[in-house]
Amino acid sequence: MTTPVLVLGGSGYLGRHICSAFGAAGARVVRVSRSGVDGGVDGDGCRSVRLDLTEAEPAELARLCADTRARVLVNASGAVWGGGERRMAEANTELVGRLAGAVAGLPDRPRLIHLGSAYEYGPADPGTSIGEDWPTAPTTVYGRTKLRGSQAVLRAAAELGVDGIVLRVGVACGPGAPGNSLAGVVAAHLAAGRDELRLAPLHDHRDLVDVRDVADAVVAAALAPSHAVAGRVVNIGSGRAVPVRALVDLMISLSGLPVRVVEDPALHRTRSDAAWQRLDIGRARRLLGWSPRRALRESVRDLLAAAGVPPPATVRAATACGPPNSHGKDSR
Repeated sequence: MTTPVLVLGGSGYLGRHICSAFGAAGARVVRVSRSGVDGGVDGDGCRSVRLDLTEAEPAELARLCADTRARVLVNASGAVWGGGERRMAEANTELVGRLAGAVAGLPDRPRLIHLGSAYEYGPADPGTSIGEDWPTAPTTVYGRTKLRGSQAVLRAAAELGVDGIVLRVGVACGPGAPGNSLAGVVAAHLAAGRDELRLAPLHDHRDLVDVRDVADAVVAAALAPSHAVAGRVVNIGSGRAVPVRALVDLMISLSGLPVRVVEDPALHRTRSDAAWQRLDIGRARRLLGWSPRRALRESVRDLLAAAGVPPPATVRAATACGPPNSHGKDSR
């Protein structure tokens, strides 16, 4: 695959892995971000363009596509939890509308792959499998702004003939998880070696999918026939609902550290009140030929290693050489 690929938000959590996946497939990758070195080549061989996407006008976005001769345009940019309502609207909605319009005006249009979110869906009862026809009734600002961005891509496909596809992604997990995510918070705590972890109540279930599997799905979406995917929404997840408490316990178990978890009702839940997420990924199998390959245990193991959490054997050796633990904390 020697196709030129342009990845917006290429230095972010998803974007970095997407760039790597396309690079491994032989594509010529250009990553766009605010932090990039304009015209430089990053360590993974991807060319870098520096641009504040939230400030970019449609003409500038169109020129970027034309200059790079992109045949695939991936929008992995956006503002996540805690970015503020205005920031989310700018990055998750307004930018996507300008981007879709810019692509529509190009004489030689690239395929537009937009990364949406499972939080665009409305609440589901426990045991439910959420398909692409599930009502889109998000309960958070994040979900609402992401939904409006996805709708802009779908309108451009339906009304303007843009070769656009929306991938609605579950909760990505794996190496490099951001510090404002649950997995990132726990990993940072374990890397710091503290023996008590205080979190908001862990009652929810989430569809956790390895970030590298998400990147593979994006590559698969780039290769799929246009008639099969243009104007479609495709769920990308594991197809399983994992209790978030089980995720935390697995991370602690694999770290080998004696950490006590305290679920504190006083701590604010910033993400969603949705208690249940399990995506139906049958459409991804049919249209993209994609299925997740990495188990949660592998995702967590690699996440901990990337965060600098010592392997359990190292932890045990250090404990044996030091003074006994006098805290009386139980390992969970």
